[in-house]
Amino acid sequence: MKKVPNPIDKHVGSRVRMQRVLIGMSQERLGGALGLTFQQVQKYEKGTNRIGASRLQQIAGILNVPPAFFFDKMPDEHAGSGHQGAGLAEDGNGFVADFLSTPEGLMLNKAFLRIKEGRVRKKIIDLVTALADDSSTAPARAASTAAPEEAEADDADGEDAL
Repeated sequence: MKKVPNPIDKHVGSRVRMQRVLIGMSQERLGGALGLTFQQVQKYEKGTNRIGASRLQQIAGILNVPPAFFFDKMPDEHAGSGHQGAGLAEDGNGFVADFLSTPEGLMLNKAFLRIKEGRVRKKIIDLVTALADDSSTAPARAASTAAPEEAEADDADGEDAL
């Protein structure tokens, strides 16, 4: 049976990843500064391997954050509870940190924060929601729209032009 990472280790690891990505540092560079391989950094970031106190202090210095940063925004139910089975993604919080740890998530977040007008932010949220809803129905639509796409291809060849 595969051992499930402790939710606290996953949270701390996700915060390491988020800060590392935020400052534009690669896993290789962080690993090099720590005297580790990038694979070990990956294991820390996934919560697969625990980060000891002295190593966490070292990571905090490299990423220029206080050690407490890695415990910020930790759900209360996991703080010191010893609860081993549940992952943060199960309660809805883990996916946000995971998303913000990706290059796309970070770029989207930075760009969105530069938009000052609330009305524009609301329209972007509506657009992204519509696109997400649209993509979930895309396979069904793809089959029903095959004929018009073929017609467009014919138009491009100069046949059946209106």
